[in-house]
Amino acid sequence: MAKSKSDLSDELGGVIAETINKKFKEQHFKTAYFLEGDSDAPTIVKEWVGTGSTILDLAISNRKNGGFPVGRVCEITGLEQSGKSLLAAHALLNTQRKGGLAVYIDTENAISTEYLTAIGLNLKDMLYIPLDTMEDVFEAVEVIIEKVRSSDKNKLVTIVIDSIAGASTKTEMAADFDKDGYATAKALIISKAMRKITNLIGRERICLIITNQLRQKLNAPAFSDQWTAPGGKALPFHASVRIRLSSIGAIKVKVEGHDEIVGSRVKAKLVKNRVGPPLRECEYEIYFDSGIDDYSSWLTTMKDYNLVAQAGAWYSWTNKETGEVIKFQSKDFVEKIMNHPKLKEMVYDEIAEKVIMKYQQLDSARIDEVIISNQSIDTDA
Repeated sequence: MAKSKSDLSDELGGVIAETINKKFKEQHFKTAYFLEGDSDAPTIVKEWVGTGSTILDLAISNRKNGGFPVGRVCEITGLEQSGKSLLAAHALLNTQRKGGLAVYIDTENAISTEYLTAIGLNLKDMLYIPLDTMEDVFEAVEVIIEKVRSSDKNKLVTIVIDSIAGASTKTEMAADFDKDGYATAKALIISKAMRKITNLIGRERICLIITNQLRQKLNAPAFSDQWTAPGGKALPFHASVRIRLSSIGAIKVKVEGHDEIVGSRVKAKLVKNRVGPPLRECEYEIYFDSGIDDYSSWLTTMKDYNLVAQAGAWYSWTNKETGEVIKFQSKDFVEKIMNHPKLKEMVYDEIAEKVIMKYQQLDSARIDEVIISNQSIDTDA
């Protein structure tokens, strides 16, 4: 029986893959993959680290229980007090909850141990590395990757660099404070570092999260993006996920008769996303004494997608399985969710169903139709 074209293609692909893997066997890792059915391919994200915001996790990964992709580079940008360091700290917290190693590389000398403890981080098990220059920062990252590869490849490691903008260079540190022309040294260093470590990270159980500041573009047209991140274009190109944070308002409560600011509302926009749909946005609340308030954004999302009905101060949610109507006020929502795990699971499933974008796929009949159409065009030509 003659082999079909697809069988011949599969056979040829297998021969090529075997040859490629033998050719590059000195690299000590597999080189050629078939992406379907080969879960070892480094481009396939197999694990995620939570951001602290369930809605942001869904927006990034476009799947349940998502977050920052392990094996990829992620960048968090924003103006001051937009919650960049906090979002990265929540990723370290969720790494510890999964039994992983949390590494915090600090270039700004601005870490608050009290705040990290308040959100739940175990500082005794968090590796803290204060460094001054970009060269030292990326050398430290390379050392961590090499140690993970040689000792415990199965241990999850999340590395936070906070921040790129706060780091200097060795040349800059040796110079005085005079203006010294175009400051391109940092961009060149980042470009070289990204070329060296991006693929290395993809082969290990490592998540690299880098925070960066925003700078206003001079003379930018009014209709264009007014902001840019320093450090050149290498990081934006190599990062699989780029999140831009912005503070959109203060949270106030009455304390002894006067208003006191206890937190802020933050909008997160995915300006780049290679693991899910880009340009999506979500909002969440930050409290200065406890970090990200995840469940407040659940209720906001439920209202946005009409998953709850509102009558004055009361909300009602209908259990689609039983028809039971559960009524509550916004101040009681978190307590109700936390005390009823089954309710929490059902609400999460409903939110995920609405937020996760469904990718369109051509069925086999449609694919055949497209192939025949293309063949006819080639024939006519």
